Amino acid sequence: MAKFGKWVGLGLGWALGGPIGGILGLAVGSIFDSGKSEITGQARSVRTRTLRGDYAASLLVLIAAVMKADGRIMKSELDYVKRYFVTRFGEDTASEAVVMLRDILKQEIPLRDVTNQLSQQLDYSYRLEMLHFLFGIASADGSVSDAENRVINRISGYMSISDSDFQSIRAMFVSQTDAAYKILEIEPTTEDEDVKKGYRRMAMKYHPDKVSHLGEDFKKVAHEKFRKVQEAYDQIKKERGLN
Repeated sequence: MAKFGKWVGLGLGWALGGPIGGILGLAVGSIFDSGKSEITGQARSVRTRTLRGDYAASLLVLIAAVMKADGRIMKSELDYVKRYFVTRFGEDTASEAVVMLRDILKQEIPLRDVTNQLSQQLDYSYRLEMLHFLFGIASADGSVSDAENRVINRISGYMSISDSDFQSIRAMFVSQTDAAYKILEIEPTTEDEDVKKGYRRMAMKYHPDKVSHLGEDFKKVAHEKFRKVQEAYDQIKKERGLN
């Protein structure tokens, strides 16, 4: 298959009919027009429709929106994206993703339209992973800027992610005095017994087995969130002297 052909086969699927497809289509077209690739009949024919591919392709659009938020495109952010795609899709696809991302960054992104499409097509577990990744890329340069936080907040709202889940995932990346409580979706005034209940609730929500049907990629991310929940609970137990 020609270089970038896999993005047509793997990642456009349902996106071809919506705003995400329009953005990706321009990016792929730009790559082909510039002579970086050749189209084969197999690349032109879009028959494969995988949710994993839809997720990967549409994530590039959200990545671009966050990277453009503060007006700076950092090498640390591009490196973070490539590491993520290498882990989940392999070296070749990761390299292609970075090239596509550079073209997407040149476009205006209709954020509400894009995220509405994602909200309709991807289940909640996929959307939570997207949120987790976007905070990861925003913090790749050492901190999450106000502009980046605002864009991710908008994305979260448009994708119908609850405010408590947004605050929980944000607290995993943004340093704040009550971060441990936000991760467990409880208040600093919560009684000890309810702290334990909050921990059990969040441990169940982010347990890797919850997303085992989505594949090993998602189990790895769930492990990371699960670890953050455990660390938050351990911190609160230590502060309160709980057993």
